[in-house]
Amino acid sequence: MVTGPHTQAPGALPVAAAHCAKPISANQTSKALRRRLMAGVQRSLWWLASVGSLIGAWELCWYAGLADPLLLPPPHIFLAKLTEQFRFFSPAGSSEDGESGGIWPVLAVMAWTSMRVVVGLALGFVGAVAFGIAIRYYRIFGLLTLPTVTLLTPISPVAWLPIAIFVFGIGDVPAIFLVFISVFFVIVLSTLSQIDNVPASYIHVARIMGATKHQLFRHVILPTVLPGLFVTLRLNLFAAWMVVLIAEAVGVGSGLGQIVMMARNTFNSSLVFFTMTLIGLLGYAFDRALLTVQNKVLWWVGPAATGGR
Repeated sequence: MVTGPHTQAPGALPVAAAHCAKPISANQTSKALRRRLMAGVQRSLWWLASVGSLIGAWELCWYAGLADPLLLPPPHIFLAKLTEQFRFFSPAGSSEDGESGGIWPVLAVMAWTSMRVVVGLALGFVGAVAFGIAIRYYRIFGLLTLPTVTLLTPISPVAWLPIAIFVFGIGDVPAIFLVFISVFFVIVLSTLSQIDNVPASYIHVARIMGATKHQLFRHVILPTVLPGLFVTLRLNLFAAWMVVLIAEAVGVGSGLGQIVMMARNTFNSSLVFFTMTLIGLLGYAFDRALLTVQNKVLWWVGPAATGGR
């Protein structure tokens, strides 16, 4: 074969493509980093403005005499009593010994509550997705179980608390079980809906290309349904937090829920609002962490498709 001055060697890039494939310059990289930094700063400032507006309105109501400091103490009052509140988190409870408190018991209580939420959510999400897939893949299994799942879904997780205590006793397991129940049935039905809404063209193309049933599930169905399932999980995250606090107050005897119950019984409004602040911060941190995991796992879709930033 005769090659001229304009003839491309086999496997070589076209001339136009070679000119277009320019490496990213350091200036472009720095601009991208600067844009991301500015976006992060902007989000942080709006977050502070939002929280600051709530705190400002609360303090203004106290200043105007509209909020009783005994019943609705503003942040500057209940946060000023941190060392007093810390002792309620220690194993010694509400002992009058001032040295029984400290930051470490507070962190330990937060860690135990977080552990119950994480374990319950993980078991509920994985179990529900597997259960929903089994319903759609195995017809007899679906016919036997789907009516029962639909029947149990409307039952509030709180109604399962006596059963959890009867079966598992007092401890961590009832709280984990309630978190599991709070997400399991909803995500099973969401999984079925997501599978049913997979575009038929995706499945037809995969079958034409000779994909097996296992390959069809792994490379077509699962990547299509996961974004919607993660959004459902994030929406149910806050329900899981509400359930675990109720379980801790009644069926566990420890954790942030138990602290809130003790504060109510002792009419300690400062402890109530301090614990509520911890719960809010933990819930927000969990939502951000779940969004980060979601964006890492669902790397093939953008932030808009995963339900938030």
